[in-house]
Amino acid sequence: MTKSELIAQLAERFPQLVAKDADFAVKMILDAMSDALVRGDRIEIRGFGSFALNYRPPRTGRNPKSGEKVSVPAKWVPHFKAGKELRERVDQSI
Repeated sequence: MTKSELIAQLAERFPQLVAKDADFAVKMILDAMSDALVRGDRIEIRGFGSFALNYRPPRTGRNPKSGEKVSVPAKWVPHFKAGKELRERVDQSI
């Protein structure tokens, strides 16, 4: 599902909500989540999952094309862990 599909589905499900308002709401939620991760906070949505940051230390990698060694700097990457309810719903649907 894309962001535009989510907005369209929200507008369809709630007829009193104009598509422009649904777009604004989705944008605000995603911006708030991004800002929280930038601050280093953890985000938990009960029944859905949690978002956190994982630290990846610096390492030496290889360029797959030439095979030469490449220095990969340390970085923080977002990580999603599905909640129990989401895992169970997905497992039952397949």
